[in-house]
Amino acid sequence: MAEVLVLVDHVDGDVRKSTTEALTAAARLGEPSAVLVGDAAAAAAAHDTLARYGAAKIYRLEGAAYTDHLVAPVAEALAHLVERTSAAAVLLPATNDGKEIAGRLAIKTSSGLITDAVDVQPGPVGGVQTTQSVFAGAYTVVTNVTQGSPILTLKPNSIEPAEAPGVGAEESIQVQLSEAATAATITERKEKEASGRPSLTEASIVVSGGRGTAGDFGPVENFADSLSAAVGASRAAVDAGWYPHAAQVGQTGVQVSPQLYIAAGISGAIQHRAGMQTSKTIIAVNKDEEAPIFELVDFGVVGDLFAVLPQATQEVNARKS
Repeated sequence: MAEVLVLVDHVDGDVRKSTTEALTAAARLGEPSAVLVGDAAAAAAAHDTLARYGAAKIYRLEGAAYTDHLVAPVAEALAHLVERTSAAAVLLPATNDGKEIAGRLAIKTSSGLITDAVDVQPGPVGGVQTTQSVFAGAYTVVTNVTQGSPILTLKPNSIEPAEAPGVGAEESIQVQLSEAATAATITERKEKEASGRPSLTEASIVVSGGRGTAGDFGPVENFADSLSAAVGASRAAVDAGWYPHAAQVGQTGVQVSPQLYIAAGISGAIQHRAGMQTSKTIIAVNKDEEAPIFELVDFGVVGDLFAVLPQATQEVNARKS
């Protein structure tokens, strides 16, 4: 059975859900093999999770070359592994880094590339068949990738992780990197301030606020906390300086696909819809009954978010206690 390489998304060995989803998808195409960038300690911390979700092998990329530079060294190392293993496919997280690595890897291996896939299956005539949401979520397309080793980035929360115990045999990989790959050096890092909430892209519930908040995200944050949800924002709210750009949901921001998406005070412009339209269940709260967002939702509440959200928060907390 051909190997399917999965680039591990982790923080100090704490494996993100997007990787367990990718391993589950990889098992449909062949034998999952995890590729982890990190030292032995990170690999040891990640081992059990990776093996529990089907990783037959765990390739370790260790050394300063992968941590002191941008993504080019990882792309070169993956290209080496693709050639060595004749990989049936390579799956990566749909993060900014993941997409850049995917693009570089596709060029290096002369392979077909798909980003933000929401489903992965074996192709009817070989290769890989993927499903994507395109043109700002207006269409769903099915694509067959047959060139080279298909390179795919998976949209978070698209595939339900399934445990399928693997061997998890570890192997440290040494690759002679080119000068071009190490030309750009990272000179400083600044840790993102922890919010205590789940990651926006991986959260199963997202509560977003827009222009209707008038800059007061208190009700949105309180409701999100009652649901253990992530907090998002529309472009209008971000452009007004009411919420950080990292929380922007939309075509030019983060694209999310949670089990439940709640839009509060968001009109529903196409720019925003492109970032959340694939959510499983969508609820909107808006005092304008003609707001375009109501054309998209599963449930809609016509009302002032400053009245609706506190009541909803109180009811959720009461039921939890």
